[in-house]
Amino acid sequence: MPITRAIIPAAGLGTRLLPLSAAVAKELLPLGPKPVLQWIGEELAASGINRFTLVASPNKPDLDRVFRRDKALIERLRASSQLELVARLWSEGRYGDCDIQVTIQQQQMGLGHAILCGRDQIGDHPFVVALGDCVFGPPAESNITKKLLDVFAIENADAVIAFETVPLAKVHRYGIAKPADDGAVFRLDDLIEKPAPADAPSTLAVAARYAFSVEIFEYLGRIEPGIGGELQLTDAIRLMIGDKRKVLGLRLPASVQRFDLGDYGSYVQAFAQFAAWYPPESIRPSSGKLTP
Repeated sequence: MPITRAIIPAAGLGTRLLPLSAAVAKELLPLGPKPVLQWIGEELAASGINRFTLVASPNKPDLDRVFRRDKALIERLRASSQLELVARLWSEGRYGDCDIQVTIQQQQMGLGHAILCGRDQIGDHPFVVALGDCVFGPPAESNITKKLLDVFAIENADAVIAFETVPLAKVHRYGIAKPADDGAVFRLDDLIEKPAPADAPSTLAVAARYAFSVEIFEYLGRIEPGIGGELQLTDAIRLMIGDKRKVLGLRLPASVQRFDLGDYGSYVQAFAQFAAWYPPESIRPSSGKLTP
């Protein structure tokens, strides 16, 4: 079954970006001409995904506004013959027909819990998880989600996880892979959450994109809250590995850079790269919807 659904966890408080994130949710920060979520939406939609579930918090329930159709704004732009501006809006572009839903994570109980919040929207379908505060560069060229989906289908996998190489001194910030081999696609022998450098089985860190069969929900239902009362996605993945499920890793190519937009320094780098990349086709009318 092809993957056409995605969960975008976006309920985080963005404390590392305060006071900026007190004014603008980090998922809606600008990256050049578009907000973060629009770039992520385009990444997913270009891979064939047409149904997104945004997992938001009670203090930012309207994250989907970037995807909504603003009829009054569109009519004003059309009346003034500014069709090139209409073309930039998600609702009027090539992916405007995607189904965008929002579900609220009432309490911050970890990534595993955020994914469980999207259970009803996913149904019995395989799906992608794309963290709402991470993007990949070069813009529109990395195709990480498409690569995940290809591996998921070809290998008939239960899970495929993107990994990037990080400095050894930073492994304590991430889930770290214990790979079975050195291939670009590899079987996971284990996944260790935030190990000390001396205990890290590699320097391959989870890179914000996952593809799962629906069975991941069963494993999320079996785990217990850990530190801080949170349900860790890593714990559910480890159960899958323990049950001999086919859990694979995909190494990011050296040419691809992941940007953690919850970190100010990384956000500044991402803004510069995405602002510099602005192809002319992104401002051209792209569908019959633009006819005045």
